[in-house]
Amino acid sequence: NISTMVGGLYSKTDHNKRDMGFYIFYMGINIGAAVSALLVGYIGETYNWHYGFGLAGIGMAIGQLGYWKGQKYLVHVGNKVELETSNNKKSDNLFLQIFKKTNSLLGFSLTAILGLYLGLNGDWDYGLLLIGIAFAVGFAIVVYNDGNKIEKDRILVTYLAFLIVIVFWGSFEQAGGLMNLYASQKTDLALGSFMVPASWFQSVNATFILIFATLVGSFWIWWKKSGYEHSSLFKMALGVIIMGFGFFFMSIASNEVTYDSSGEIIKKSAMYWLVLAYFFHTIGELCASPVALSFITKLAPARWGAFMMGAYFAATGLGNKVAGIIGENASEVGDYWTFTGITIFCSIFGLLVILILKPLKRLVHNAE
Repeated sequence: NISTMVGGLYSKTDHNKRDMGFYIFYMGINIGAAVSALLVGYIGETYNWHYGFGLAGIGMAIGQLGYWKGQKYLVHVGNKVELETSNNKKSDNLFLQIFKKTNSLLGFSLTAILGLYLGLNGDWDYGLLLIGIAFAVGFAIVVYNDGNKIEKDRILVTYLAFLIVIVFWGSFEQAGGLMNLYASQKTDLALGSFMVPASWFQSVNATFILIFATLVGSFWIWWKKSGYEHSSLFKMALGVIIMGFGFFFMSIASNEVTYDSSGEIIKKSAMYWLVLAYFFHTIGELCASPVALSFITKLAPARWGAFMMGAYFAATGLGNKVAGIIGENASEVGDYWTFTGITIFCSIFGLLVILILKPLKRLVHNAE
């Protein structure tokens, strides 16, 4: 996939260039995110959402054309890697390896059966989630057993990195749900005589990324040269804390909203609270997300590179599921306690990761 290809542009030992490369890659993604949120949102809200989604399809086609035309510049990147195990034996198909190993098969079967049971009893959301987890656990065992000592240590750390990713995106992706509804329903969108479309707030994060990506990347290079802690796990944990702090401003915003006796909103919160929240979310994202992408390409064995990157994106998907569960229950808990709870949890989780950095850094064997 494309993230693995970005990692393939740099040597395993060139950590600074690799990290900066992912920051540039991340900026490229968010140019599209910023422009699309403005254009698609405006056209959808002003004219028709069919036109908005049609415009998104045109943008995707242009992106595919650019990739097709630019392949000649990639040279060796993206070519098929010879799939060999650490013992120089040809690797079997991943599914076959799961079923060849008794411990993998047992765990896989029990979890899948439970998922199927839940699905047949009407709870397909959690049933399919468990079936997906069954596959993930089976794959994780196979990949771990395939490695040598150093690879096994590094793979264990990538699994922890996936947990950080789930926590991060489970909180961050309130931007697409709870915070989006908050912008639409509980935020004063008047800017003089102009009413800011609520959908435009979806471009704030991407715009901040374009402004601050190279600054954050350069900051970490300076930070490393100054002799301070600069490991990828530290950056990711700090990113979770900073992103969580952004929800503190949403807690303040939720206290500004007042209701009448019938529950109707009579006073909405100011826009700048949302902007402040998105600012800290963006800084947290820049500390965590491009660094995590780079980190996975550093740790994953070449033969499992694409699979481990796919597992990373599966973790982001699970994070989105967590975000949905939080959003579903927010109305019962209330905005204030939802936002405050996210702030507290992210702070504690990030600090716990920082506290165990020393043994984790031994497990990565000098891969920053």
